[in-house]
Amino acid sequence: MKKNKHMLVSKFITGALILLTGSSFAQTTPAAGSQASDAIRPFHVNIPEAALTDLRQRVLATRWPDKETVTDRSQGVKLDQIQNLVKYWGTDYDWRKAEARLNALPQFVTNIDGLDIHFLHIRSKNPKALPIIITHGWPGSVFELLKIVGPLTDPEAYGGRAEDAFDVVIPSMPGYGFSEKPKATGWGPDRIGRAWDVLMKRLGYTHYVSQGGDWGSVVADAMARQKPAGLLGIHVNMPATVPAEIAKALNSGAPAPAGLSDKEKAAYKSLNYLYTRGAGYAGIMVTRPQTLGYSLADSPVGLASFFLDKFNDWTYSGGNAEKVLTKDEILDDITLYWLTNTGASSAQLYWENNNNNFNVVEQRTAEISIPVAVTVFPGEIYQAPKSWTERAYRKLIYFHEANNGGHFAQWEQPQIFAEELRAAFKTLR
Repeated sequence: MKKNKHMLVSKFITGALILLTGSSFAQTTPAAGSQASDAIRPFHVNIPEAALTDLRQRVLATRWPDKETVTDRSQGVKLDQIQNLVKYWGTDYDWRKAEARLNALPQFVTNIDGLDIHFLHIRSKNPKALPIIITHGWPGSVFELLKIVGPLTDPEAYGGRAEDAFDVVIPSMPGYGFSEKPKATGWGPDRIGRAWDVLMKRLGYTHYVSQGGDWGSVVADAMARQKPAGLLGIHVNMPATVPAEIAKALNSGAPAPAGLSDKEKAAYKSLNYLYTRGAGYAGIMVTRPQTLGYSLADSPVGLASFFLDKFNDWTYSGGNAEKVLTKDEILDDITLYWLTNTGASSAQLYWENNNNNFNVVEQRTAEISIPVAVTVFPGEIYQAPKSWTERAYRKLIYFHEANNGGHFAQWEQPQIFAEELRAAFKTLR
């Protein structure tokens, strides 16, 4: 029974929209002189005040469960932390500031493969900038990537050189944020990867690089396997590197195999915790995203606590995300999911792709023949050892262990993250 339980939980681990066009939630404008399906339309966020009033009323009317019966976080988000965050959400939090940050950047919508895709496109002043498409994950959004826009597009203002510049494209994944929600099955990482290539070519780029963490790393890997013309290489900060024999031991609940190095032992320990104790969030999304979605769509505090649990676990913060992210930053992301009602649609991506994305090495990464760069952050779900990474990615051109940052490294440590991308893609310019 124990073996079956471990195998089932392992299967659940995933690595890692409706566009409200025509409503007052978001406004799009057809490109001048064009009504074609591939038109790129300017986009502007404008949430009705009534929606924000409704959110505050729901938050303030929360019915709370009893306090946890332990003194640690082993039962989930502690009552005092979520009550403190929710009190701020219902009284002092200002969505309009978040909205203004989005609207200060060039936003667009274009239809790809039948779905309207929302994206930010920020060009550098350097005409030789390297184009990059960066994909967020779950429970993240474009908000987790905003702080790296400046360091990437204007490196001289952040300690870099002019030749380090990037043109930055940040799409919202289907079913997330202001991208349209799929109406049928089939929108997994492979299809998203193909859509991203269409997007980059539609923007006029003949060559580019791709980056991602969490689901973004799965999408970047998919793009690398597909090897579309013009994709020079990828960078991931949540790589799929677990060797087959290690995955087999984890699936069976066995102790770490003999002969592992210290870093491999540490990686095994982190993965073993995820397999046995930390994968419940993925298990329900892999098997019952619609059932979960009813709670996420109806209860803002249910949504907030589900997300805060992972922010606490996956930031390099010792278990308290508010040590590295502000309340406003956390709530910007959660509020975006609430206002776009994408709790269920974002969870459906787990149902679409229920592989264990950490250990699909032999089957999937062996198909990658373009350059791959990897950065390992100390607060990541597990720290991929270089030995496993070299085995997984046959054309590894860059590997570095950063000294700060977690699973949401772009959000937590934007300067370090930007420096990593400059170094990772230096040889591909």
